[in-house]
Amino acid sequence: MLRTNTCGELNSNNIKQTVTLCGWVQKSRDLGGMTFIDLRDRYGITQLVFNMETNKELCEQARKLGREFVIKATGVVTERSNKNAKIATGDIEIMVDELSILNVSKTPPFTIEDETDGGDDLRMKYRYLDLRRNPVRENLILRSKIGKVTRDYLDSLNFIEVETPVLIKSTPEGARDFLVPSRMNQGQFYALPQSPQTFKQLLMVAGFDRYFQIVKCFRDEDLRADRQPEFTQIDCEMCFVEQEDILQMFEGLVKRIFKDVKGIDYSEVVERMTWEEAMWQYGNDKPDIRFDLKISNLKIPAHTFPSKTLEQREQLEAVIKSDFVVFNEAETVLAICVPNCSEYTRKQTDELVEWVKRPQIGMKGLAFIKCNVDGSFKSSIDKFYTEEQLKNIGTSCNANAGDLILILAGAEEKTRKATIDLSIEMGKK
Repeated sequence: MLRTNTCGELNSNNIKQTVTLCGWVQKSRDLGGMTFIDLRDRYGITQLVFNMETNKELCEQARKLGREFVIKATGVVTERSNKNAKIATGDIEIMVDELSILNVSKTPPFTIEDETDGGDDLRMKYRYLDLRRNPVRENLILRSKIGKVTRDYLDSLNFIEVETPVLIKSTPEGARDFLVPSRMNQGQFYALPQSPQTFKQLLMVAGFDRYFQIVKCFRDEDLRADRQPEFTQIDCEMCFVEQEDILQMFEGLVKRIFKDVKGIDYSEVVERMTWEEAMWQYGNDKPDIRFDLKISNLKIPAHTFPSKTLEQREQLEAVIKSDFVVFNEAETVLAICVPNCSEYTRKQTDELVEWVKRPQIGMKGLAFIKCNVDGSFKSSIDKFYTEEQLKNIGTSCNANAGDLILILAGAEEKTRKATIDLSIEMGKK
């Protein structure tokens, strides 16, 4: 081994020991009589010290080191005079006696820091450099830990991990297949699996009864925030079970991952909601419930929520009934109630109007109602509604004094998506 220790494990217990470290030069600081080098590997950072009085030649060699040079350094662990509480090795430093350059480096095109100055395109071009940054490395380590815990948990429940074929026959799924031409069979193609659905069903028929796989899947569709051409999923199949058995099994998996990977003992019951509840209250089937900005459905077409009767829909629409053409002609009218924001200034509400008009959102405008703390109501649609009507809308949206109601109207799908985006934006604010 070229090294005796990593750059993240030394502490005050190692003082006076002679050690050898290998890693990348993170920073170099020349203070005249002394030079300090921050040496980095995947485990952490250790400060190296070079002294002109002790070893002038070695110190001059250290001054020539550039960022991301790969070096090997041998020296004695000493107590650090100005301790650094931000790093695990902040109590010690290495007084270097020997220095070897294992590999030189050109100046990197961006800083290898948590908050780098490199944009997405530049970092992807030099992905091997981007992978040296802490946030990226920690994500990969987290992913590895989750995989291990998942395998341990499912193995304890008698699941069998089976690796299924990647080159398969095209099967009907939710997206288009990626196709791979066959050299042996001209004009014929394999498909890359959108999921192992067919194979895991075969395994159930074959009597394996509990299967899992951490599997790569492929879907030839447009790239979006929640869509990727290739992705990895925890895929399971079970025999002789009911819905509750499946839910309990996956709840247990989630809790085990939280406990073993993040050290969070999540003992509460996992909240459940039906698909329709999620769509009705939050507008989509993967709601962000960190902030409780539920949607108030003031007008909905019959096909959106078939379980809502005509009488229920008419009751909703009665709340916004007026001469306001925008609401009358809209297919859907949706609102969110933002707590404690009635004091928003004209500038702030104008900014929200411009925000929803952006091409990414695509709405024509935004109506708002301020539920003032004194009990009065102020709205951008005052001339179409009396204060009593605005109060009724506020009641329908479960608004309290001091809240701000934001209302969007238009085509069903577009308006619902815009309302989701607006609620997330307000949640961030």
